[in-house]
Amino acid sequence: MIRPTRRTATDADFARRRLAQLAVLGLAAGAAPAALPGSASAATPSSANAPSTARASVKAPSAARAHYDRARRLAADDPVLRALVTALTPGSGPPPLPAPEPVKLFDNLVLLSAGWVSAMAVLTDDGIVLIDSLTSPADAEGVIIPGLRAVGADPAAIRHVVVTHGHADHFGGAQTLADRYGARVHMSPADWDLLTRTRPADAPVRDLDIADGAQLTLGGTTIELHHTPGHTPGTVSPVIPVRAGRRHHSAMLWGGLNPPSTVAELRTYLASVHSFRAVMRRANVEVELSSHPNDHGLERAGQLRHQPPGAANPFLLGGPRTQRYMAVMDAMLRGRIADAEAAAAGAAGTGAGARGAHTVAASHACC
Repeated sequence: MIRPTRRTATDADFARRRLAQLAVLGLAAGAAPAALPGSASAATPSSANAPSTARASVKAPSAARAHYDRARRLAADDPVLRALVTALTPGSGPPPLPAPEPVKLFDNLVLLSAGWVSAMAVLTDDGIVLIDSLTSPADAEGVIIPGLRAVGADPAAIRHVVVTHGHADHFGGAQTLADRYGARVHMSPADWDLLTRTRPADAPVRDLDIADGAQLTLGGTTIELHHTPGHTPGTVSPVIPVRAGRRHHSAMLWGGLNPPSTVAELRTYLASVHSFRAVMRRANVEVELSSHPNDHGLERAGQLRHQPPGAANPFLLGGPRTQRYMAVMDAMLRGRIADAEAAAAGAAGTGAGARGAHTVAASHACC
């Protein structure tokens, strides 16, 4: 059962207003370690895997540098928050990570991963809600289906596939699961429209629209779905109830991390950070999740797989720490905005800014 808390017509109006702004840079790239502009000390060892341009000596404008420095101070020595700082650093590239075995992060939540991108399966009494579907039909057949069986779940119980945004690494297996098991596929209206325009391979047939604030209920479990545009015009971020024994917690999954490049789109992204942070506060979110390894997530999954019974769950950050996660994101976005404003000012009157933006958009298609 889907219960929208706002009218779908409002979301359609929002999408139409945003599409003109966001279409050019609706596709954005992955995130991984690299040095912060103007700070050689910010790099992690894995930044050696990033493109050489990410390791070049680039001095950030002082306004941007102040925001990046604040993000580093907020992150301190927290590995989850440090990974987020690195992931949002301009010029970063995706880390080469092997695909882990499927693992239950909580009693009712399974991580199904291809390495650089993951899906989450929410197990309920009446079936499974899958959050994202990896990159392709082959991933559906080779990762999702056997992964669910490996943890004792029946893939035939998949009732819904919620696609957080319209990039192939998130919708690639959706149609295969819909065809095989009759699963319903959900996406925001703006990103269904994005697929209509771009016509990518393996795109699912348009099915159900996600209204902003919609509630998807299955087997007594209600997942909230919130529009957080910025990464794409219609990115959706879920709030998911999870449980560990008798303890119940609220988890968030930020729908698409890597930001666009123009000032207007970055400000839209920042507004989404603010609105979703308020949602998290209201829902008492204590758990942070990600579809990409930009939050120390695969390392935490490995820790969880091998730790003794009764040890603290590494995904249970607590309310203050998840709020600090969003504060770090806020500071990094403000730095990106300052960088974009400086670049736009430098390109004024030359036309270079518009040409550069087009080039960036053409190369960004994931994460």
